[in-house]
Amino acid sequence: MIKIGVLCLQGAFYEHEKILDSLGICTAELRKKSDLNKSIDGLIIPGGESTVMAKLLVDLNMYSGVKGLIEDGLPTYGSCAGLILLAKKITNDNRNGLATMDIAAERNAYGRQLGSFAATTSFKGVGDFNAVFIRAPYITDVWGGTQILATVNNRIVAARERNQLVTAFHPELTNDTRIHEYFINMVTHPV
Repeated sequence: MIKIGVLCLQGAFYEHEKILDSLGICTAELRKKSDLNKSIDGLIIPGGESTVMAKLLVDLNMYSGVKGLIEDGLPTYGSCAGLILLAKKITNDNRNGLATMDIAAERNAYGRQLGSFAATTSFKGVGDFNAVFIRAPYITDVWGGTQILATVNNRIVAARERNQLVTAFHPELTNDTRIHEYFINMVTHPV
């Protein structure tokens, strides 16, 4: 049986767990360093506040363990703040997160909470998807083997690089499970 670890330091982790549960996928909550010893087949880094999550990863002594798992090929999905944590470059901030994915991102690219919106995007391999953006980033650049999976108004909002998937939006806040199913397919069919 597949088990997905969900980083539960802050943010919308419960919503990801709820969707995975609806798909019959077992989850493991990752809250402290010893939780990284749990046998997991994939990792989800939820939306929330990226600076808080980055600080907690360091404060809880989880940073190198999580980064190592990703660099060793663990399938990883980051939504919104998770995208920022995985980006190798943040264009409007000098702080770095895990910096494992060949993307550059802009934090709060659409403005504050009042700039939140929903838009339909065509997601490669999934089809049209109603995406919810809350204080969302977007991807300003990709390089290496990173594939663009979705755009909204000519801005990159989803991408994949080998074992890593990111979305600037929050599929966990909808009833549509197809992005999570896409990720589970990455887990069961690694590249």
